[in-house]
Amino acid sequence: VQLQASGGGLVQPGGSLTLSCAASGFTLDNYAIGWFRQAPGKEREGVSCVSRRGGSLYTADSVKGRFAFSTDYSKNTVYLRLNNLKPEDTAVYYCAADRNFHDYSGTYYCKYGMDHYGVGTQVTVSS
Repeated sequence: VQLQASGGGLVQPGGSLTLSCAASGFTLDNYAIGWFRQAPGKEREGVSCVSRRGGSLYTADSVKGRFAFSTDYSKNTVYLRLNNLKPEDTAVYYCAADRNFHDYSGTYYCKYGMDHYGVGTQVTVSS
C-alpha cells in the first residue's frame, strides 16, 4: 500500500487548494480512505473519511462547508478541495487507507486513524 499526497502550498486566507492522493499497490474500492492533518504541537486530526466506495462519509466540524472530499476510482486517486482557507488550517495533510475488514464507519476511522499513511503535503495559510 502506497499513498502520495500532493498539491499543498502557501495560500492567503480565503484562498483555495486542491490536494491529491495517488494510491498504488491496492484498489481504492475495497478500502476506507481518509484525509488527516497535523499542525505543529497538535494532535493528528481526522478531516474527512469514507468507510468504503459508496459508504458513510465523515467530515470534521472544523472544515464542514469549506472542504470537500472526492474520489476518482478510475484513477485510483483521492482529492480534498480546500476552500475559504483560514490560518488555523495550516498543517501537514496526509491521506490514509485501511482495508476495513470490520466495516467501521467513516466517523470511526477519522477518530481512531487508519493502518496506512502516505507522505504528507504542507498547507500554509498566511497573509
